[in-house]
Amino acid sequence: MNVKQRTIKVPVSVSGTGLHTGQSVTLTFNPAPEKHGYKFRRVDLPGQPIIDADVDNVTDTSRGTTLTQNGASVSTVEHVLAALVGLEIDNVLIDLDAPETPIMDGSSIQFIDAIEKAGFEEQAADREYYHIPYNIHYSEPDRKVDMVAMPLDDDYRFTCMVDYNSQVLGSQHATISSLSEFKKEIASSRTFCFLHELEMLVKHDLIKGGDLNNAIVVVDKEVDEEELANLAKLFNRKDINVAPQGILNNIELRHQNEPARHKLLDMIGDLALVGVPLKGHIMAARPGHAANVAFAKKIKTLIKKERSRKHVKVYDPNMTPVYDTVQIMNILPHRPPLLLIDKILELSKTHVVGLKAVTMNEPFFVGHFPGAPVMPGVLQIEAMAQTGGILVLNTVPDPENWLTLFLKIENARFKDKVLPGNTLIFRCDLIAPIRRGIAQMKGIGMVGEKIVVEAELMAQIVRYK
Repeated sequence: MNVKQRTIKVPVSVSGTGLHTGQSVTLTFNPAPEKHGYKFRRVDLPGQPIIDADVDNVTDTSRGTTLTQNGASVSTVEHVLAALVGLEIDNVLIDLDAPETPIMDGSSIQFIDAIEKAGFEEQAADREYYHIPYNIHYSEPDRKVDMVAMPLDDDYRFTCMVDYNSQVLGSQHATISSLSEFKKEIASSRTFCFLHELEMLVKHDLIKGGDLNNAIVVVDKEVDEEELANLAKLFNRKDINVAPQGILNNIELRHQNEPARHKLLDMIGDLALVGVPLKGHIMAARPGHAANVAFAKKIKTLIKKERSRKHVKVYDPNMTPVYDTVQIMNILPHRPPLLLIDKILELSKTHVVGLKAVTMNEPFFVGHFPGAPVMPGVLQIEAMAQTGGILVLNTVPDPENWLTLFLKIENARFKDKVLPGNTLIFRCDLIAPIRRGIAQMKGIGMVGEKIVVEAELMAQIVRYK
């Protein structure tokens, strides 16, 4: 049975203070359309730049997870994202009027409460899970970090172990067998730090928003009355002592293994940056933000490889074309030897497929490795662009009076040689709707089932007659 995507019914806001910046911040969850995913919007900045919750946008993991895109950043995103994953929300736009999410009580529970207050709305599109296909391992031997994602068809399960060689903490474990347990078992678990870390952070003014209401402080060294008095003064407390559990008595533990549960919470939030809801069992020993992000990148890379293979359609070069060479010359201004497309096999409002038969009598083979002929990569990109040009020119009634000009080429990759005798088939798909004659396209070039070249192109059509 297919599960539908869902968003929230109405916008809902929470306000608080950024743990590291100390800035007041209001965070608003907004409903979002299908296939939108999680995005942050900095409403305090000119143009209100949007930052995708994507592992490729992670720029810092030193004291939380920071995302940067479009000239803007947002920090400490993991508790917010964990709440969204825990409630199985697929699409939401998160507005912020500061560079850091509010720390609240150091957990996800207040975000959970706000989202539940807004209510859930089911959407028409199906949720597309990625099922972990086999054991995926990640390790950092120097930090004794080990992580593995294992196949599990029917749920998203987590097991986490922490061990800091601390007499107070010892070795702790936390686990949930389903996301349905997140709210009750994990969401209220607060962040923690060791006293020596707290003192270092305070000394360097790195926790301007910390007030001892939002963190468990593990006392990992001997402390005297003077030091406790200084801490009480620093955090506006009458007095502070060490509780029997070996933590400062600023707060009481909500769970005996609350630190391990919070590490599990962080892991759920960081793995949300894969960008796809997962099905599998994640097991981790001594995880942290840097390891979580590296692990998420590994999973995302696997997903991209699998999807690129699934989306490769093998075309019949002998199928009846939409346009033959003569018809292409009625649209494109190019002429031999720089007309590099022989046929258009498919054409819609959002994609185009073109064919280039590579033969030894091409003029470029005269000077390009004539003893071992290889089609130049730059001409493969040119042929791809001509294919995309047909797509853009299809939006005007008189394409013969327009030129297609490159604005940008990005992420070009050449994955194999293209040789005489190959039939090179290009497919270009729009990344975004065409606006003011400007098109952004993802292009691939295939020989048979194999992708040999890919690139992202931006082009604009301009009238020249």
